[in-house]
Amino acid sequence: MNLKQKAAEKAVEAIQDGMKVGLGTGSTAFWAIQKIGERVAQGLHIQAVATSQASEDQARELGIPIIPFDQIGRLDVTIDGADEVNEQLVLVKGGGGALLREKIVESNSDRLIIIVDESKDVKVLGAFPLPVEVVPFASEWTLEALRGTGCKAEWRMKDGERFLTDNGNYIADCRYGTIENPQELEIRLNQIPGVVDNGLFINMADQVIIARANGQIDVRNK
Repeated sequence: MNLKQKAAEKAVEAIQDGMKVGLGTGSTAFWAIQKIGERVAQGLHIQAVATSQASEDQARELGIPIIPFDQIGRLDVTIDGADEVNEQLVLVKGGGGALLREKIVESNSDRLIIIVDESKDVKVLGAFPLPVEVVPFASEWTLEALRGTGCKAEWRMKDGERFLTDNGNYIADCRYGTIENPQELEIRLNQIPGVVDNGLFINMADQVIIARANGQIDVRNK
């Protein structure tokens, strides 16, 4: 069992019968959805929403009941991965391209559990490029404004074309090297016209589960 799978299976222990559950996106959340599917097959009754089309498709294949957003109400818990997490539980997310939907779902969850392997546990954020979701209209102006915040910003590409989110927007990957003040940067980025949202998740995670190569699982609580 790989580290991501270990962290995911630990997190899924928190899901109880009757809960409303948010399903994250990405290579670590994949394993959580797999384990939830196993538990549903064994008789667990939950209702779920997904943060991306890929996660929704996976959930449906596993028999996890997906409920329309206008019918599910507030969620009990969401389980998701992260690209970086620091000791204050500030996250960088969006490597899977679903940062906006993740932020919407996780803002409407009573509890957010983040699952990572030890490579994502950092002292200072910024080694991983910070994803920023940008509307296509006049996007080059938005990209220049992002560069004005002190980063090297480039469009995320896929198959030779600009990567499109499930919302039909672009992702600019912004390389800062280090992010010393995430709170200040989040505000500054979201004030740029054309920016939909960014991959800094501040004061959102309630628990981070970190799987380490030595077999240890660390749990960091808010």
